[in-house]
Amino acid sequence: MENQARIYKDLDLAFTKHPIKNDVNKKTGYNAVIQSVKNLVLLSHYEKPFHPEIGGNVRKMLFEPMDPITANIIAKEIEDVITNFEPRVQLRSIDVVENFDNNGYDITIEFFLLNLPEPIQTTIFLERLR
Repeated sequence: MENQARIYKDLDLAFTKHPIKNDVNKKTGYNAVIQSVKNLVLLSHYEKPFHPEIGGNVRKMLFEPMDPITANIIAKEIEDVITNFEPRVQLRSIDVVENFDNNGYDITIEFFLLNLPEPIQTTIFLERLR
């Protein structure tokens, strides 16, 4: 039996319609994992029904003063939620930089996907919404 690379599939949460099938598009491969990582970062505790333990306190930290200490706390929260709840990912680095002009944080997450040798990088702009 050959050792085949796993293909990850997930629904596209933008719910765009496939032009031929008239069904919801799918995300496959590393795009599905990137979407999952972004969802985990933005998910707060008690938002997922029947699983209050899944999530982090990243959005709660947006109401704290914008300084390097808060950026380090956000990076630690992201690291904890990804390592605990995304088994397909091995983190390489998390970079959280204050963006004073846009009143938010630029977050760059770099990770290895299981069965892929090159690192994958995704960016998220985290801001407080009213």
